[in-house]
Formats: sequence, structure tokens, C-alpha cells
Amino acid sequence: MLFYFSSQKFTFIKNKLIALGVLCALGVPQLAGAEGFAINEWSAEGVAMGGARMFAEGDAANVAYNPASITKVDGEAFKVSATYISPHGEYDLYKNDGTHESGTNRVHFGFAPGTYYVKKLNDKDWFGIGAFSRFAMVSEFERDSQVSTNAFLSRLNGVSVTPTFAHKFDNKWSAAVGAEINYVGLTLEKNVNNPPLPIFPTHTKGESYALGWNAAANYAFDDKNEIGVVYRSRIKHSMEADFNAYTAMGTMSGDAYGEVTLPESWHIGYSHKFNDKTRVELNAVRTGWDTYENLDIMLSNVGVGFDGPQNSPKNWEDGWRYAIGVEHKLSDKYTVMAGFAYDESSIPYNGGDFIVPTGNRRTYSIGARYNDKDQTVALALGWMDVGDLNFEFREGNKITGRAHTHDSFTKIIGLSYQRNF
Repeated sequence: MLFYFSSQKFTFIKNKLIALGVLCALGVPQLAGAEGFAINEWSAEGVAMGGARMFAEGDAANVAYNPASITKVDGEAFKVSATYISPHGEYDLYKNDGTHESGTNRVHFGFAPGTYYVKKLNDKDWFGIGAFSRFAMVSEFERDSQVSTNAFLSRLNGVSVTPTFAHKFDNKWSAAVGAEINYVGLTLEKNVNNPPLPIFPTHTKGESYALGWNAAANYAFDDKNEIGVVYRSRIKHSMEADFNAYTAMGTMSGDAYGEVTLPESWHIGYSHKFNDKTRVELNAVRTGWDTYENLDIMLSNVGVGFDGPQNSPKNWEDGWRYAIGVEHKLSDKYTVMAGFAYDESSIPYNGGDFIVPTGNRRTYSIGARYNDKDQTVALALGWMDVGDLNFEFREGNKITGRAHTHDSFTKIIGLSYQRNF
């Protein structure tokens, strides 16, 4: 009788943990990433290995890194993860009128949470679901700076919910397909400089939900070598937002509407086990940033002088991300990890702005994990060296100077906990 009660209580606690984790990811989408658009920090182990984490054994976060690898989970697994991300940077602005300004990106740390659940249905089939951030960013500059007419606060909160089904065909092949429910919340604040009127701030805020899909496949050559590919579709958002302009004549309010297509991506990975203790993984990701051609916002119901299109050309280019990760088992319970990643900047000179002012990025990371048959705890530390970026400085539709961002970096700390059932 005592054993029966304990088992029921344990099941109740497990279900509560899963529900709480999903609610944390869905109900509190206050995500903040580095000064970039795409987020790859989906678990502490993933951070530690530079994002090269497509073939992990028994890891519920495979839902995010490689859905075809959830077939490596035996039984049930529930995982929660939080990644602390803190960007820093400086800039120089050279206006066409001869003025020069230097400043900093005001530090706004954030947390990118991840919640994952995987269940083995039978010897061939698995179900998994994840709630994690694929796209997010934040940047903020002084409100009285000259760059504030481009943007002084930019924040994109995002979360993706990905129910996934995976099938293991044999000892070599496994594949997965899943849906993606993608949420984005966008906040843009900038000053408007329209002489002879005094400079005044504006605030645009909206949110949107859209659907996408993903597919993945793994092939094991033998016990030591494995390759995999993951495809994630484009996701088109149509966003209705609230617009406010705080002029000397009072607040003017209206509606804003815009469309943006989040890019598709291809993830290709290779894993090699040197022995039972050491494994290395190589990873390449191609992201179709060419979908970010313009940031066009249509204003309506505001008033004369405001209503109409607000156009901002971007012309971003497709980009690659390369990563290498290594994990080594010190014992049955302790593992150390290290990784390196290189991100190409997709921002051209005529498409940059102070919303996402980042160049090429290099990330160096280390981590450690403790595990037993019931649970896993992992900690990771990362340092992202963000390269310089040069771009045209625009105020509205006018090019009024050039900008140079430099000495930028991001501190990253990841923590994960997994419970196996």
C-alpha cells in the first residue's frame, strides 16, 4: 500500500513538472538574445559544444538540435534549460554634417529558456515536444543620442513550440517530422527628426503567431560514425501593432501593420566516436536571411504626416554558421565538453542598422555535466567575440551618415537539468 501511494505521488509530481516547464516557456516569453537574430543556445550542453549537438545520447534537447535523434532517448525524459546572455558593445557615428558621436550599447541581459519532453512509444516510434527560442534579440542605446533616430530600443521576443514524431527504421536510419508554432513579440522605439519640428519619440509594439514545420534524418555508418540533416521551414508573420508618437502637441496613436518572413535553415552534422569516452561533432548551418529584404511598416489612423508606409531596406544575405564540439567522459557520471562556433554576418553595408548591429561572431565555450540513471545536470560558460560592422546610417528614408560598431562581445552562461523516467 505504501509503494502504491509513492508511485502515484511520483507520477503526480512528474506531470506537474512537465506542465510547469511548458508554462514557463509559453507564458513568459521575455526572451533576450545576443545582438543577433538567430538563437542557438537551447541547452547548457549545446552551449558547451558550440551548438554542435545533433547526436547526443539520451538528451531530451534533441527536440531542438536534431529531432531525428530523439530516438536516442530510452523511456521518458523531461528537461529544462536556461541560458543567460549579456551583450556589450561600442559604436562610432559619423554624420554627413561633420558631427561625430561615440557611445555604447546599454547592457540588457536576458534568459533564453528551453523546455523539452521525449517519450519512447515503442521500439520504433518516439514523440517529443519542445518550447524554446529560435529567434530573439535586444539592443538599446541612449535616448538622447544621435543614433536614437535610427533606434534606441529594439526587442524581439520569440518562442517556438515543436511537437515532433520520430521513427527508427533500422539500426542505421531514423527520421522525424514536426510542426512549429512560432510566437514573436516585437517592440521598436526611436526618435523622429523632422525639422522644423522638435525631435519626438515613437513606440511600436505588436505580436504574432504563425506556423511552420521541420524534418530531420540520421544515418549511422557504423557504431562510430553518423551523419544527419535538419530542415526548418520559413515562417511568415503578419503583425498588427499599436503605434504611439509622443509629440509636443500630445500623444498621437494609431495602428501599424507589417509582414516579415523568418528564414528557413539547413543543419548538417557529422559525429565521430574515437572510443567509448570521447566524441567529436562537426556542424554547419545555412540560414536563408535573404528573406529579410525590407522592414516595411504601414501606419494608419494616426494622422496627417504619419499615415502611410515607413520603408527601411535591409537586403540581408544568406549566411553560414560552423561549429565543432567535443565531449569526453571522465567517468560514468562526469563529462567535460568544449566547443567553438563561427557565424558569418549577413548584414550588408546598405542594410545595417542599430536594431541588429553585429558583424562576424566567434564563440568559445566549455562545460561540464553530471549524470546518473535518473537525472542530468549541466553547466556551460561561453564568450562570444562579435566582430566590427560598418553600415549606412539612415533616418527614415534618408542616408545621413555612416556607422561603425566595435569592441562588442557577449557573455553566456547555460544551466540545464534533465529528469529521466
